[in-house]
Amino acid sequence: MESHPWLKHYGDQIPHEINADCYNSIGELLDESFTKYSDRVAFSNFGKEITYREVDELSKDFAAFLQHSAGLKKGDKIAVQMPNLLQYPVIVFGALRAGVVVVNTNPLYTPSEMEHQFKDSGAKAIVILENFASNLQKIISKTALETVIVTKIGDLIGGAKGPIMNFVVKNIKKMVPAYSLPNSISFKDCIAKGKRETFNQPEIKNDDISFLQYTGGTTGVSKGAMLTHRNIIANVQQLLAWMQSGGLSNNEIVITALPLYHIFALTVNLMVMVQVGAKNVLITNPREMDKFCKELSKHKFSVVTGVNTLFVGMLNNPIFQKLDFSTLKFGFGGGMAVQKFTSDKWKEITNSPLCEGYGLTETSPVLTSNLLMDEGKYIRTGYIGIPMPSTEIKILDDNGNEVAVGEPGELCAKGPQIMKGYWGRDEETKKCFHDEWLKTGDVAVMEGDGFFKIVDRKKEMILVSGFNVYPNEVEDAIASHPKVKEVGAIAVPDKKSNEAVKVYIVKNDPSLTEEEIKAHCKECLTGYKRPKYVAFADDLPKSNVGKILRRIIKENDLKENQYD
Repeated sequence: MESHPWLKHYGDQIPHEINADCYNSIGELLDESFTKYSDRVAFSNFGKEITYREVDELSKDFAAFLQHSAGLKKGDKIAVQMPNLLQYPVIVFGALRAGVVVVNTNPLYTPSEMEHQFKDSGAKAIVILENFASNLQKIISKTALETVIVTKIGDLIGGAKGPIMNFVVKNIKKMVPAYSLPNSISFKDCIAKGKRETFNQPEIKNDDISFLQYTGGTTGVSKGAMLTHRNIIANVQQLLAWMQSGGLSNNEIVITALPLYHIFALTVNLMVMVQVGAKNVLITNPREMDKFCKELSKHKFSVVTGVNTLFVGMLNNPIFQKLDFSTLKFGFGGGMAVQKFTSDKWKEITNSPLCEGYGLTETSPVLTSNLLMDEGKYIRTGYIGIPMPSTEIKILDDNGNEVAVGEPGELCAKGPQIMKGYWGRDEETKKCFHDEWLKTGDVAVMEGDGFFKIVDRKKEMILVSGFNVYPNEVEDAIASHPKVKEVGAIAVPDKKSNEAVKVYIVKNDPSLTEEEIKAHCKECLTGYKRPKYVAFADDLPKSNVGKILRRIIKENDLKENQYD
């Protein structure tokens, strides 16, 4: 790593190395923060605030319940299926303190997706929001689940507000389909039982698994990445070193609109911010953009994380545009490329940088990021920055040979944040490693000064008459058009050129036409990169964190259209 060019150019800005063994477990990290920041507000949701001391006590009660009433042992699995609620950190911290492995589950999963994940992981227990319990009812008999804990949105809101919220959600808004889970127990009863039990601290080693974090399944069957306590602790220390260079302190208010069950928010928003004693504002449904932005107006927030589509939604909202950004230090984008138009508009409206990072579920997740200390010099739109401390990156060709600077190849990584492997899938694990290097499946280039740029997903590259066309580049060019809200680029069959570029666009202005798009592309893309086909849509399929799913766009397109 000493030969990496970024050290020469930027090596004094952040530490070259971190200590991945500074804690024996995540529980040890939590204990330190609970003691150090006990009287501070840890989490806020629907106007209710809870302190670090309260989270400490509640999570310990939940851990005691798991150990005694549920009979879970170190290494057993518990699935957690809920959006951002106060219960989430209590449950996850409690499980981790008990040595139980957390299996994060997307609340929007279909019954068949739930069945696959629960059977594959071997989960023995689950905590599920009642809104999704009817789906669990359909498949629970096919799983190994023994303990079912059902929670309601307002369970930790308290006072009169919590029960009223639960009543409205179920009886007025009709958001809870009827279900029957006869042997289930309520979350509140779990906490009450746990209070009467004694939590016994198990011996946890940093190589023990903390999370089975399932990949999105965009490249085949969903697989559980085994993330150890050390993996998460390492990435937390890496991110702390990076964020502190941008002014991160012990008095932050972070906006958490991305779901905590996703690895990006799990590490960046939850784990990092707990270590610095931040106040974490949990947004349960950021798709209700007006309500989300009104909530933002109540807080002097200093850090915001998101994906490009979320930032676009915020920037286009008139309520957001009028907010006070005087305390905002930076925005941090991941999950998909942050487009130039988005970062430029973010800077214009908020007067703060929008910094792009890069990583995978398999890497806990952050591998690289732009630097924060001098945005004019170190933040480059369209680049994923430089490696995190203690992280090595190299670009390999299809034969496993390192390519020349500036040449595209597969980005491969090595570092303490990289997963142990895929749960129960040794062959799949072997396929994604080249010696000790994780193969990301992303095509990238490294510039002479060590900055990296993702060209595209290896499997989504478009081949036009022998030329490689990267959807990211096409999308970035089209997104710069002021009448475009969102865009997804895909490959479609073409007799003359093998494949052609087709784009699906969500309009920001209803007057936008195909002719305008093609004229715009003529100005900023060479001939073979320009879309042959332009289609408009009301919305584009997205993942749980708002990443545009080109695979789904392509599948739907090929079902509906035939190409000569």
